Amino acid sequence: MNTKEIRKALAQWYERNKRILPWRETHDPYKIWISEIILQQTRVAQGYNYYLRFIERFPDVKTLAEAHEDEVLRLWQGLGYYSRARNLHAAAHQIMERYNGLFPHTPEDVSQLKGIGDYTTAAICSFAYNTPIAVVDGNVYRVLARLTACEIPIDTTIGKKHYAQLAQEVLDQQNAALHNQAMMELGALQCVPGTPDCTQCPLSTWCESASKDTATLLPIKEKKTKVRARYFHYIRFIIGNTFYLQKRTAKDIWQHLYEYPLIETEEPLDTASLLTHPSFQKWTEGNDDIRITRQTNIRKHVLSHQHIHTQLTEVRLSKETPALAKLIGVQPEKADMYAVPRIIELLNNDIKLNQP
Repeated sequence: MNTKEIRKALAQWYERNKRILPWRETHDPYKIWISEIILQQTRVAQGYNYYLRFIERFPDVKTLAEAHEDEVLRLWQGLGYYSRARNLHAAAHQIMERYNGLFPHTPEDVSQLKGIGDYTTAAICSFAYNTPIAVVDGNVYRVLARLTACEIPIDTTIGKKHYAQLAQEVLDQQNAALHNQAMMELGALQCVPGTPDCTQCPLSTWCESASKDTATLLPIKEKKTKVRARYFHYIRFIIGNTFYLQKRTAKDIWQHLYEYPLIETEEPLDTASLLTHPSFQKWTEGNDDIRITRQTNIRKHVLSHQHIHTQLTEVRLSKETPALAKLIGVQPEKADMYAVPRIIELLNNDIKLNQP
């Protein structure tokens, strides 16, 4: 493999085709860090405006560390994978306490920050400091697997080690920042999943899968993700002008976000069964006037390892119960203060659309 020619062709292609993005116009490790965390599990088109809003509100480590976690999560609302936001907040505190608010410079120190693994360490250090460490994300895995026609599964220990070594061999040591960005961009724009147009690829001359016409078969994954089905029955209890929320505190999805009172079951639950469920009866205890005013259709919310079947039922009560008093009573004009999962936003919209 002619790594010198590959690096040259890749760099030339990148300079002609790269997207102009704000986090590429800076060497500030803080801003690069924020962009990398946002873009994990998030497409550039979706993450772009989140990045701008986040940097506007938290322009540096100090402002992020001083913010309340609820505000950080509120700005993150809609991006999903909320542990990323919680880890950002925790890492900002680490930087303030260990490094006097200055972002660390060495890969060893960067990797000690909460929520930062090998990929993010390499990305921050190479983009901010031009540290000669290869960045290996999903796009880079795909480029390398096709370039070498490698059939080692990318989701195995052997595969991860192999591709990390290969990426380091291909890396332009003197221009690590540009090279890593170019590899990632090539995978995002040219060497795409499915059926790429190999005739337009700058690396087609050296690409073994292009010559063998096997690009569509690579990369290979060994493991299949087991998907779990969950059934969430949300209830928006309304008394007068107040509705109720609770905070998710368990180590589960959407930790520290707010939601309506929830009944989770292993199987679908019809409305009649909902009304007789012990949790529902506890929340409504002592109320003679229990009225279901609106109910959404069942909405399927797909996560990487879970399919969550959700429904929102709006229930009006005449008086507050001891169980509801333990929750958070919210006035409609203050609803935006609480960060909620994306599914709650969608269910709220469904309720509005179904208004009589």
